Amino acid sequence: MDYFTYLLISIFLFVIAIAITNSRKKDFKLKINKLVDSLGGIHNIENYELDKMRFIVTLKDTSLVNKSLIQKMGAKGIVEIENQIKIILDEDALQLKKYIKDLK
Repeated sequence: MDYFTYLLISIFLFVIAIAITNSRKKDFKLKINKLVDSLGGIHNIENYELDKMRFIVTLKDTSLVNKSLIQKMGAKGIVEIENQIKIILDEDALQLKKYIKDLK
């Protein structure tokens, strides 16, 4: 193959990589929006912090939390203590914290 063919293949693979990356970002934002909604919405979140793989959220009203939906979305575990919810999310925890910060 000549140089031009390699160039075309490289450009094609690059475009595919960008499309996959953008698709994952959209999917993640949709997932995070669902998670925020399952916590009672952005206005129900008083404070949040990240402790390793756990996302710790202090809420105004814990009765608004949909724990079963959070579990279905891939949470490894959920612990509720008074007005705090601790969600074990693995690698999504850091991205969730950044996304909520951007929303507030």
